[in-house]
Amino acid sequence: MAVVAAELAPPRSSRAADLRSFLLLAVLCLPALVPLAVVLSAVLTPEVEVWSHLLQYVLPEVIANTIVLVVGVSLGAAVLGTLLAWVTSACEFPGRRFFEWALLLPLAMPAYVLAFIAIGYLDYAGPLQSWLREVFGSSRWVPPIRSTGGVIAVLTLSLYPYVYLLARAAFLSQGRRAQEAARSLGMSAARAWWRVVLPMARPWIVAGAALVAMETLADFGAVSVFNYDTLTTTMYRAWFGMFSVNAALELAAVLLVFVLIVFAFERRARAGLRFATTRDLSQQAPRIRLRGARATLATCFAAVVFGLGFFFPVLQLVLWVVERAAMDLDARYFEFVMHSVVLATSAALIISAASLLVAYLERHHGTLMVKLLVRIATSGYAIPGTVLAIGIVVPIIGVNNTLQSWLSAWLGPSAPALLLQGTLITVLLAYFARFLAVGFNPVESGLNRITAAIDEAAVSLGAAGFQLVRRVHVPLLRTSLMTAAILVFVDVMKEMPITLIARPFGWDTLAVRVFEMTSEGEWERAALPALAIVLVGLIPAALLTPRGEHVA
Repeated sequence: MAVVAAELAPPRSSRAADLRSFLLLAVLCLPALVPLAVVLSAVLTPEVEVWSHLLQYVLPEVIANTIVLVVGVSLGAAVLGTLLAWVTSACEFPGRRFFEWALLLPLAMPAYVLAFIAIGYLDYAGPLQSWLREVFGSSRWVPPIRSTGGVIAVLTLSLYPYVYLLARAAFLSQGRRAQEAARSLGMSAARAWWRVVLPMARPWIVAGAALVAMETLADFGAVSVFNYDTLTTTMYRAWFGMFSVNAALELAAVLLVFVLIVFAFERRARAGLRFATTRDLSQQAPRIRLRGARATLATCFAAVVFGLGFFFPVLQLVLWVVERAAMDLDARYFEFVMHSVVLATSAALIISAASLLVAYLERHHGTLMVKLLVRIATSGYAIPGTVLAIGIVVPIIGVNNTLQSWLSAWLGPSAPALLLQGTLITVLLAYFARFLAVGFNPVESGLNRITAAIDEAAVSLGAAGFQLVRRVHVPLLRTSLMTAAILVFVDVMKEMPITLIARPFGWDTLAVRVFEMTSEGEWERAALPALAIVLVGLIPAALLTPRGEHVA
């Protein structure tokens, strides 16, 4: 029995490699785990006075606002994204080829940018209502933009592409053939769509709506512009307004409960996804050619959504920039751009390298524990930026205070003052936790395309270990690594709450500049940094643009 056990046991070198992989992945998990541990410790050791104050004065209104916002935006994005996905994938109408990729461009428009454009243009003192008062004498019939409906509409226009992408993939794979089969059984077009096509695409639609719900829960910029109190804005005020770490952590715990509910819902929806290789069938199925009023309606519908979600906001930004650029464009903006680029480039390089490392370790040491650690390390994208920032800054402050007390006891009054929490390392740690999943997904997909036969051939030619990665994998993964770096770069450029909370003093970025100007109601002065962010955001939108009829 001892001989059999020895033969079945893995070699010592293999066990040592698995142990090294486990330890390395455990370290990479820390940026995502530490904030959760900090929030959990606050829940396990609650302060009665803080909870009493929150329950009596804060949580009822804030939770109600958050629920209304999440439900409203999720439903709105689900309806809008599904209808647009069906029209562009299954129907033929004037402008379809343009709209099938143009409807993704709102991904380049951060929600907080669209929010201040909407308020600046549609508010009572904005150009639209001012013109209406001049022409008609009144603008009372215009719905107020500073309302629950206003913030829901803005976030819906900003986030519907998540549903559009997934629903379009579902319709392209089965929609037209499924409807044809239902029509052959005597169903009307509308009944076939409602009874057959839509239920088959429901898992994709629900998964997209769940992603929208998580993005809505994590949103800080748009709700701040609207002065709409949610858990994220209340956390920020508790941190910077009340200077109450405990209150911020208690609110973070409540927000995490909502995130976990939506995350579990999204996981369950994805479990229902089933892919079928029906390329040839879908390709043979003719598009539904719309004519007359239906064709006009489809074109107008897509044009209105594209106009409200991207074209007119960008046009308004350009007009404001032309008006204010001569006065606002100075040396400070070069600092804002430099700070943004330095942070985004550093995060892109670090996260791309870490993504390759994590994907490689999962591929070659794919034990159950290693896979679990990989999922933990990449789970930070589901955690709102405000929670990550506070959860990382709080322990760093604790470490800073401990080291400061040691230095003071050792060196006395001559001890230097430490400020570990006010460094770029803190910001990059929060970025790492938040965006590792963004970089990991394209790298993992690219690595999965490299077959074991390629590895075996390379090893037979003498390329093993680091040489295998450097000479074989990295060249084959060049496109995946570039995609990962670009996606992380753009996400960091747009990131607001992490940068606001964790940045060093005076290290303002384009996103911080937008926040400062919108907080003061200076919509025109926020246009210049906002336009720069939008232009950078066009890069991932271009990467996601459909290049054919089918989505793999």
